[in-house]
Amino acid sequence: MRIGYTLMTEQAGPKDLVRHAARAEAAGFDFEVISDHFSPWLAEQGHAPYAWSVLGAVAQVTERVELMTYVTCPTMRYHPAVVAQKAATVQLLSDNRFTLGLGAGENLNEHVVGQGWPPVNVRHEMLREALEIIVKLFDGGYSDYAGQHFRVDSAKLWDLPEKRVPIAVAVSGSQSVQAFAPLADVMVAVEPDADLVRGWDTFQGGGGRKVGQLPICWDPDREAAVRRAHEQFRWFAGGWKVNAELPGPTGFAAATQAVRPEDVAAGMPCGPDVGAIAEAVARFRDAGFTDLALVQVGGEQQEEFLDFAEKELLPALS
Repeated sequence: MRIGYTLMTEQAGPKDLVRHAARAEAAGFDFEVISDHFSPWLAEQGHAPYAWSVLGAVAQVTERVELMTYVTCPTMRYHPAVVAQKAATVQLLSDNRFTLGLGAGENLNEHVVGQGWPPVNVRHEMLREALEIIVKLFDGGYSDYAGQHFRVDSAKLWDLPEKRVPIAVAVSGSQSVQAFAPLADVMVAVEPDADLVRGWDTFQGGGGRKVGQLPICWDPDREAAVRRAHEQFRWFAGGWKVNAELPGPTGFAAATQAVRPEDVAAGMPCGPDVGAIAEAVARFRDAGFTDLALVQVGGEQQEEFLDFAEKELLPALS
């Protein structure tokens, strides 16, 4: 299983993210994923730069690592035709190292354009139409589309890469696997669920990559790690059915006010123990994931973490 690094836009500014990307490649990570947010989950995280500008810069300061959005919602904040254009451009800038990761989105990021927040079944309809539009544009030539949610009028990508951009889709259950696996190349999921992997292989046909994500909070001081994880990552305790619906950082703060530091620590490795991280990584490997991106909690602790990853963690996971 390949190990990747997460450029978490919610916890670092654009220049820091670019610097972290270069350092992560030098440390030996296999790939890098980037979140695509308009707002942080919690005010304590404090950042939300535009992911696509950051990706353009990252493509220029890295040479080897594959890059991926984890994930972009192509339905409200961005029209799918524009997402296709952005993805093709990043593929060219990165010399064919880019994968377009897509998902149905969260209210946190999409409500800002003032179109409300549709129910989950409508969001899945919109994502399916968006996928169809993006696939057609990647095929080349002029494209028209008239769906229930989107229209495209004589659109064409004038700068298409020689290597087609692979498409990844985030799934969380059998319904989303069945709906999106036939349209995608790569599976994205944040739980080490072997049933998702088996379902994906069934409906996707060729199997392909399965990319997971694991939050950790490394620190030489375990108590400091637990405090930081609680301060900045307690939103994770709500689960995605809740996380997709809350409208802003204030809502996440209110929804998680009863979450204790020990509750957060029970859900992610905290502290300096390589063994605890390796055990959590193994659960994804055992479930059949081919790739796993680590999230180091805390924007100001990335440099120390990357030194630790290079010297201790990545050798232990290889």
